Amino acid sequence: MMDYTLKPARADANPETLGSAWRALKPLLGDERSNVAVALVCVIVSTAANLLGPVITAKIIDTAIKHSDYGQLLQYAGLLAAVYIMGLAAQYLQTLRMGTVGRNVLFKLRGRLFAKLTSLPVAFFAQNRAGDLISRVNSDTDKINQFFSQALMQMFGSLFRVAGAGILLLVLDWRMGLIALAPAVAMLIITQIMSSWVKRANRKSLESLGALCGDLSESLANFQVIVAFNRVDYFREKFDAANERNYRASVMSGVASGLFAPLYTLAGSAGYILVLGLGVWLILHGQLSIGLLVGYLLYVSSFYDPLRQLATVWSSLQTMMAAMDRVSEVLKLESNLAQIPQSAGQTTKRPGTLLAFEDVAFAYGAEGKRVLTNVNLTLERGRTYALVGPTGGGKTTTAMLMARLYDPTQGTVYLEGRDIRTFTAAERAAKIGFILQDPFLIAGTVLDNIVYGHTDLADIGKEALAERMNARGLSGFLARFGETGLDTPVTGAGDGLSLGQKQLVAFLRAVMREPEILILDEATANIDTVTEQLLEQVLASLPPTTTKVIIAHRLNTIQNADEIFFVGGGAVTAAGSMARAIKMLLGHERTS
Repeated sequence: MMDYTLKPARADANPETLGSAWRALKPLLGDERSNVAVALVCVIVSTAANLLGPVITAKIIDTAIKHSDYGQLLQYAGLLAAVYIMGLAAQYLQTLRMGTVGRNVLFKLRGRLFAKLTSLPVAFFAQNRAGDLISRVNSDTDKINQFFSQALMQMFGSLFRVAGAGILLLVLDWRMGLIALAPAVAMLIITQIMSSWVKRANRKSLESLGALCGDLSESLANFQVIVAFNRVDYFREKFDAANERNYRASVMSGVASGLFAPLYTLAGSAGYILVLGLGVWLILHGQLSIGLLVGYLLYVSSFYDPLRQLATVWSSLQTMMAAMDRVSEVLKLESNLAQIPQSAGQTTKRPGTLLAFEDVAFAYGAEGKRVLTNVNLTLERGRTYALVGPTGGGKTTTAMLMARLYDPTQGTVYLEGRDIRTFTAAERAAKIGFILQDPFLIAGTVLDNIVYGHTDLADIGKEALAERMNARGLSGFLARFGETGLDTPVTGAGDGLSLGQKQLVAFLRAVMREPEILILDEATANIDTVTEQLLEQVLASLPPTTTKVIIAHRLNTIQNADEIFFVGGGAVTAAGSMARAIKMLLGHERTS
């Protein structure tokens, strides 16, 4: 079985590059080109406005102020105001456009991620915690959204301003330009060295948040058990430990992300002091005007201020890339339960047989212990089969292989003479029903849950469904839900209904589908005898051609089975009679 475990990042792992992150996000921007283009034009306009400011200021000092020309001063002041207003308007429009891009990217990314999750097999969810997956869908995608809506154009704008100011610094006076840029070069080298560490710190923070969500969701899901055993203290200790790990990781992430801004502030101050010292020396030697020095100092600010913003944006970029790493891990996965084509002219095997195992073996994980070895069995139409055996012997695994929730490690499962892998998921679900010990219900009504997943009943009304149930002798079971009947509300996970009512809904849902094979995995283990008898009446309404596979520990549940199989020790063996099945079970327990 494929290993689907999402691994935490190693300290020595190579972080995803900006190019690979962009390739992963590029498909999501396909419909956003116009918004991005408008935002980019606005960034260029805003940058140009900011770069024109110091030139106009220098002109005001060296001409209007120097010669006390107040008319010219007002003209330049109006021009400066117009430039800055134009830059402000462009920046506002850019913010609106990129906010739209961020929301759209978030919407599409979450859609892709959820679609991928729903395409992955049961093995993936068995190997990964629900809380961590929720964190990837919710928190990690939001980090990506924040980068697109807030930081991306700020990064481009800062880059344009840095490039423009740097060029002007060198053009106006190459000597002052070199001394102004020297601290920035040193900081860029430091940034390059530290970027991998910053990203790892942010990824560990996201992972610790995912682990915290996992612990919290698991504890809340089992809170009744925790209270029943008076182990709230254990719940608190476990949460405190996870919260402490998340706190430490978050602090380290905050330190890493906030480290660049003060360093670039220091570099900007150093550049400012160096330029001021050299500028004063050049003025004393008649090689520079006061207005040009003021303009030059403004360009130094125009160079280092966006660098400080880039330091913050760079940390946001590292957080986004760490989040993208975690999202990409899921998006890159492929299901190992893909449909395979049926070969042209391929003949069916075991004609007349509904389902068959041929030399089937199975193990959980690449190096896991084998649960089944060289299993061969046959299921005929209309018969009832029982699987008995010790806990962990492989009964549920056998049933899951029948329903193709897993694929065998070796061998083949045949359904109606065809390799079960050649059926589409919809075809397979229509032919094979599965009722679990813990029924799954969706929020809505009893009606919503009965028609759930049934294409023929998806749009049926309450009256029409009641008529169909009445025709099959099932309408009387709705009395268990009181006067509301099919309109009985069902909250998430079926809260508000008794266990017997939940299981009755699950049975009605399966029976109304009329599957060719119905698998019951300990489906009546936790209910009372009266409810169990009602459920048996529901099963009795199935067509006589329906094959039933029953997994149960209670012997009365399987006493009417046509054939009993003992599952244990890696084998599935025909037990023959109930007495022999009991003898095999007792013998296995003594030897183990």
